[in-house]
Parts: sequence; structure tokens; C-alpha cells
Amino acid sequence: MKQKLQAISGELKTQFKILGSCVIVFWAVVIVNELLFGGRLNALGILPHHLIGLRGILFAPFLHGGFYHVAANTLPFIVLGWFVMLRNINDFYFVSFISALIGGLGTWLVGRPDSVHIGASGVIFGYFGYLLFRGYFERSFVAIAISVIVAMIYGGLVWGVLPTRAYISWEGHLFGFIGGIIAAKMLSESKNNRL
Repeated sequence: MKQKLQAISGELKTQFKILGSCVIVFWAVVIVNELLFGGRLNALGILPHHLIGLRGILFAPFLHGGFYHVAANTLPFIVLGWFVMLRNINDFYFVSFISALIGGLGTWLVGRPDSVHIGASGVIFGYFGYLLFRGYFERSFVAIAISVIVAMIYGGLVWGVLPTRAYISWEGHLFGFIGGIIAAKMLSESKNNRL
């Protein structure tokens, strides 16, 4: 029993370190960008339809439009990111990568050419899509329970995939969400193949 508690404690510490490190990077980039560069680093975000804009797929999740923007993304990133890594920490890395990639490519393909898309919200919407659909694809009690909990807590996020405000990247939200669904399908198939 003591070993099991130590293992759980060790896993929680690892999860906390991973999520905490990501949040520290988000905030550090915003502080440096705002104070030293006057927000100019945001030009490294996703610039749709321009080849140079593809670099934003890598940089956009770490760039935010100021302190309010990063603050709004911090709590959902921690909560949903933690739910993603509950079963396996590697799921967090996989879902983050797929959500950022598909979210970024989709935004690059359909976004307005005169816009720049930044922020971790595409990845957050990927976590949301993954957690909602993991229960559907896996059909296990735990996965369905987590899907229901996430739907109850963050169900209102679904409206973020619609073009409601000009200054919010609904494209990043929508394609990040789709990326999360694809990640859920891929991981459930991988899990089923191991059984």
C-alpha cells in the first residue's frame, strides 16, 4: 500500500512539473515579449496562406496577446492538460502535438491571409476534443466518466469553434478541437491493438 501511494505521489509530482513548466514558459514568453519586444514576437504566429506563416505552427502555442490572454489560457490548460495525462503522461505529449499540428495547419489553410494567430487555445481545444471523444472511442467506464465531467465543467467551450468575435481565432479552436478528436481515435485504436 505504501509503495502504491508513493507511486501515485511521484506521478502527481511529475504531472505538476510538466504542467507547471509549460505555464512558466507561457508566462515567461509573454513577459519577455511585452517588456523587451513590445509584442513584436507575436509576428511569429500562424500567418495563413503564407509559407513563412507555417513556422507559427511551432511558435503560436507559446505566444499570447498580452497578460490577459495568457491568464485566460492558464487555468483551462492546467485542468484539461491534467485530465489528458491522468491515464498516461505520454498521452499529454501526443495530444498536444497532434492538436498543435492539425490546429495550426487548419488555421493556416482557412484563416484570413491578413491575420496572425497566436495562443495556446488551439491546444486547449484539442484537449477538450480529446477528452470528450475519448469516452466515445474507448467505451470504458473511466473514459466515459471523464468525458461527462469535462462536458459538465467546460461544455461551454464548444461555442468557441464558431466565428463569434473577429479578434478570436475560431479557426485555431475548431481545428485544434478536430485534432483532439483525431488524437482520441488514434490512441484508442493503439490501446485496442495492444489488448
